[in-house]
Amino acid sequence: MKFRPLHDRVVVRRLNAEEKTAGGIIIPDTAKEKPMEGEVIAVGPGLHDDSGKLVALDVKAGDRVLFGKWSGTEVKIDGEELLIMKESDIMGVIVSTPSKKKAA
Repeated sequence: MKFRPLHDRVVVRRLNAEEKTAGGIIIPDTAKEKPMEGEVIAVGPGLHDDSGKLVALDVKAGDRVLFGKWSGTEVKIDGEELLIMKESDIMGVIVSTPSKKKAA
């Protein structure tokens, strides 16, 4: 992808929603809600504070994030549907913890 967001903008790829419920019911495409989880693809350089100093963003490419249901603007870049949103629209970064194996 050859796209660089400006200022505090972030490019996010939505992660696919579950196709089944916990009970095993398959959800048709028309009834699915858009997922609120995605992967950061690209980030802007940041914003300038009152003194003119550049403040970098907290998220980086590769982070898995949660964002609001109606956040961002949907765009198509290189045939891929992506979201462009401000960093403030992101609610948080999903941090995966390594799973511990049980002793046998």
